[in-house]
Amino acid sequence: MIGYYNYTVILTYMSLVSSVMGMFFALGVNDSHPHPEYAIICLMISGLCDMFDGKVARTKKDRTDNEKKFGIQIDSLCDAICFGLLPSVIGYSIGMRDWEDIPILVVFPLCAVIRLAYFNVMEEDRQKKTDEVRKTYEGLPVTSVALILPVIYSFHKDIGIDKFPLVYGTALLIIAVAFITRFKIKKPSMRTMLIFICIGAVELLWMLYKTKML
Repeated sequence: MIGYYNYTVILTYMSLVSSVMGMFFALGVNDSHPHPEYAIICLMISGLCDMFDGKVARTKKDRTDNEKKFGIQIDSLCDAICFGLLPSVIGYSIGMRDWEDIPILVVFPLCAVIRLAYFNVMEEDRQKKTDEVRKTYEGLPVTSVALILPVIYSFHKDIGIDKFPLVYGTALLIIAVAFITRFKIKKPSMRTMLIFICIGAVELLWMLYKTKML
């Protein structure tokens, strides 16, 4: 079979499956009503999987160069769908359907793909020079939407159904610009990662409560 099959890519594939399910929820399954709130939960699950996939991959010390390259490519390809396409599908689901909304829904995944492709080029070049773990990111990591958008969505009822698409669309546009803006962010330490996990867990519980699933 084509590809590399080992435990290092399981979380990456789980992230993709969660996001595809999120798109089904956002658009409605079997002619049911759209459920963007379930799609947001799927986005958060994808973010949680992505948070650990790199660390899991590095536990396998005997990876070949091709396996490492495959890991970089498959991670970015899945990220493009999970954190580039899914947020736009959610935007369409919540009411971003006017002519002025469509460019935002198109630009967002485009900027995500550009950033991911640039990251792949830079990361492959970096790994040829050193085996050290990356210490900084250039531009806003696309996975950050798994924390940012759920926070924004949790206030959609307070903002109002009519106004929320504008707020969500504005957030997408700002985030898209941040994806391709040249600035450096320090890679989170393990302590910071634990803080992000706690924040994500609180967000997930809050979303489950808001959707009456908890």
